Amino acid sequence: MLIEGKMIGLRQLENSDAEALLDLELRNRDFFKLYTSSRDEDFYTLKGQMDRINNKNKERECDSGCSFGIFALDTGDLIGDITLSEVVRGAIQGCFIGYTLDKGHNGKGYMTEAVRLVVLYAFDALKLHRIEAGVMPHNQRSMRVLEKAGFHKEGIAKKNVKINGRWEDHQVLAIVNEND
Repeated sequence: MLIEGKMIGLRQLENSDAEALLDLELRNRDFFKLYTSSRDEDFYTLKGQMDRINNKNKERECDSGCSFGIFALDTGDLIGDITLSEVVRGAIQGCFIGYTLDKGHNGKGYMTEAVRLVVLYAFDALKLHRIEAGVMPHNQRSMRVLEKAGFHKEGIAKKNVKINGRWEDHQVLAIVNEND
């Protein structure tokens, strides 16, 4: 594990994780589509997940993103993913955070721990100054995760992201590296 917490571990996904990632996506397809942008049918194939893993790893190499699988320490199972995307350097030193967690593992503190660990990694290892998140206002669970991890609300981005065929408003939350 690259980063280990009390309940979960985070590590960069490899092609050998593609089957587990595909299983996670298929098992949670109806649940995830409530909160994520539309995906082509190719996404729900082994090749689609291998392409996804390879693209995320290329982003890491280019310093434009950083993605981790979330693994339950007690079982070793892949239960979600968390990504720092659209990294901007220079005067901004910021990025966006996004994540998914298996529906059956919601409400157990796994995602709060994952967000806290990734924030520390972003500030300490990547030397970022600011991380931003967008959450649909009705997704109170996700908002609580971010607030518990130290994010603060900044405002509403109107019709910000197309989710399930509709442009949805998003509550903007952010955390700033106060030690920077």
